[in-house]
Amino acid sequence: MNLTQFLNTNNERFPHQPAIGFKKKEVWKDINWKEFRRMVFKTANALKSSGISENDKVAIYADNSAEWIVFDLAVLSLGAITVPIYSTNNLEQAAYILNDSESKMILVGNQQQYDAAFEIAANSPFLQEIIVAKKAVWTKKERTHYLEDFVKNADDNFSIVEKNGDDLATIIYTSGTTGVPKGVMLTHRNFTECFQAHFDFFKFKNFEKEHSLAFLPLTHVFERSWTLLCLTGGAKVSFLENTKLIATALTEVKPTMMCSVPRFYQKIYAGVNEMVANGSSLKKKIFNFALNAGSQVSEFKRLEKRVPAGLAVKNKIAHLLVFKKIKNKMGGQLWFMPCGGASISPEVTRFFDAMGIHITVGYGLTETTATLTAFPFKHYVHGSAGIPLGDTQLRLGENDEILAKGSGIMKGYYKKPNETADVFTQDGWFKTGDAGKFDASGNLFITDRIKDLMKTSNGKYITPQPIENLLSNDNFINQAMVVAEGRPYVTALIIPNFEALKDYLPKLNIDFTNWDEVVNMDKVKEFYHQKIEQIQRQLSGFEKVKKFILMPAEFEIGSGEITPTLKVKRNVVQQKYAEMIGRMYQ
Repeated sequence: MNLTQFLNTNNERFPHQPAIGFKKKEVWKDINWKEFRRMVFKTANALKSSGISENDKVAIYADNSAEWIVFDLAVLSLGAITVPIYSTNNLEQAAYILNDSESKMILVGNQQQYDAAFEIAANSPFLQEIIVAKKAVWTKKERTHYLEDFVKNADDNFSIVEKNGDDLATIIYTSGTTGVPKGVMLTHRNFTECFQAHFDFFKFKNFEKEHSLAFLPLTHVFERSWTLLCLTGGAKVSFLENTKLIATALTEVKPTMMCSVPRFYQKIYAGVNEMVANGSSLKKKIFNFALNAGSQVSEFKRLEKRVPAGLAVKNKIAHLLVFKKIKNKMGGQLWFMPCGGASISPEVTRFFDAMGIHITVGYGLTETTATLTAFPFKHYVHGSAGIPLGDTQLRLGENDEILAKGSGIMKGYYKKPNETADVFTQDGWFKTGDAGKFDASGNLFITDRIKDLMKTSNGKYITPQPIENLLSNDNFINQAMVVAEGRPYVTALIIPNFEALKDYLPKLNIDFTNWDEVVNMDKVKEFYHQKIEQIQRQLSGFEKVKKFILMPAEFEIGSGEITPTLKVKRNVVQQKYAEMIGRMYQ
């Protein structure tokens, strides 16, 4: 059992069908299954010739690319272990992972990553060789090869190394919202069982005709496992190197599938609502007509009921007048969109359902090979995280903590037996760290991260994520972080949507200078005060944000304020801005 056996299977089934896509010199290119397998096998032989053998660790420190996935599959097919490193990690973070994992070789993508790797190699007893994906990177001669030169003379005849199900495939270091990164050990069986569970659960038809766009970091278990699942099933995957170009890539690639995090959908939802709010009364009427028709149709479909003929006609009109334009901006072909990494508001999932774009909400962790639960195609419940997949078992433990068992559960944390023991109960259930509840139909509802639950000095419990989602569903708010633990009332750090705010400044009779000045102007603060009051009118009094500070810049991945999937690291942010937060309680 080696999870890369699909390379041989798909080469036999459809050798000339596209396997992967990538952009080169502003043009999207394809590589078919025959050539894709050949590239992987050549790379595997090159690795073998360089002294990489079974169970050796090989790191990848690069942005998404065709080279990333080829190198990953080459390492795995050789029976070695891939150690992905977030492309945004700094030298210190990368050094920790490389030394802790004892990686012997590394693939890097850009100049900054190469420079960091070269400096680390000079002081590392383990790292021996650096492979550079792109020839645009300037290199030194020692320990360095360009990938193209590295594989040039390698043979393309290769036998995939047989592995046991419990053999390690990868060590993924959790970015985590707290503490030192821990290396999550995932096996070949973790992945293959996870893939089979998805195919059994969703029962896709003609999956090999699907086309996924990979734009979340491949280092993250969500994109990595989804991409490998797609390739296992014979679907084509295109790789986006620069995530800032997602809007353009969607219209160029026209994917049918794509996994993403809630923020992606929130931004579209907020943008459309803002556009409608600023439109004419006629446009508002047309949009509300369309949304009403789409919502009714999606509800009939969700409950597997026949859509009345009259309503179906209205929905077709809604599609032509409104939804088609929005869908075309997303490529026009998307129909399956797994969503995870954080909670998403039911308003957002209902909105996309009304347009005919189904967001498949799921829940899982790196330690569970991503998905534990997901929306089925029918009878899903908005606001929930869906129902368990495959052989996953779930129950609630102390403080309603979600406990899990199943084929996806990790082997443990690399070289950390105590930390591993801490996250398992005595009878072998994995402790997720999330609080939840189940409805009568077995749908899981995530309450919050247990460590994120806040208690005010007045004894009131605050679950921050629903409040933060409510705020960031607005087009003028990019991100929000709620503060309440041990405090008399709730406050928030607000990251504005700088693009939307800049466009709105003329309406406030403000000339743009710089963001430090703008966010401290009384008119801007009053604008946000009124907006926040309107947004949180349905909340209980003790849950409402009483004071807030507008931040002059985004939280940054590089400085450790947010994770690569855009989750706020509360401890880091609270420490960094402690004085600013303190002023809201004076």
